[in-house]
Amino acid sequence: MIARVDWELFPDRQAEGSNRNGWAMEDLLREYLPILIFIGIAVGIACAMLIASLVIAAQKPDPEKLSPYECGFEPFEDARGRFDVRFYLVAILFIIFDLEVAFLFPWAVAFGDVGMFGFWSMIIFLGVLTIGFIYEWRKGALEWE
Repeated sequence: MIARVDWELFPDRQAEGSNRNGWAMEDLLREYLPILIFIGIAVGIACAMLIASLVIAAQKPDPEKLSPYECGFEPFEDARGRFDVRFYLVAILFIIFDLEVAFLFPWAVAFGDVGMFGFWSMIIFLGVLTIGFIYEWRKGALEWE
């Protein structure tokens, strides 16, 4: 639904080149000018920071900097190379327990309000996660050798 404009309140807006509502295209574009200025400043600052880091920072990688860091394989090899599936299993375990903690915090905060139904729902949730953890442990997913 298009809003009507009371022309008695806006006599200066009733000019040549105005659209159906009486607002000129220049007025609409003028509304977007601060947004365009903000985007321009943001892009300028980002480019300035990138150029400054290339100019100021020392670009001398040493063997220690290029060595593997907590990932188990060389960082500058072919991206299509194979690596052990245990990395995925550990990542899945991390996500599972991270979600568990994300659900436990709000539950703990509202513990007094959830009642017995909320308590037993969380016990069932923790039980399912514990069964999954025991299953992975028994299958040897956490063994690295």
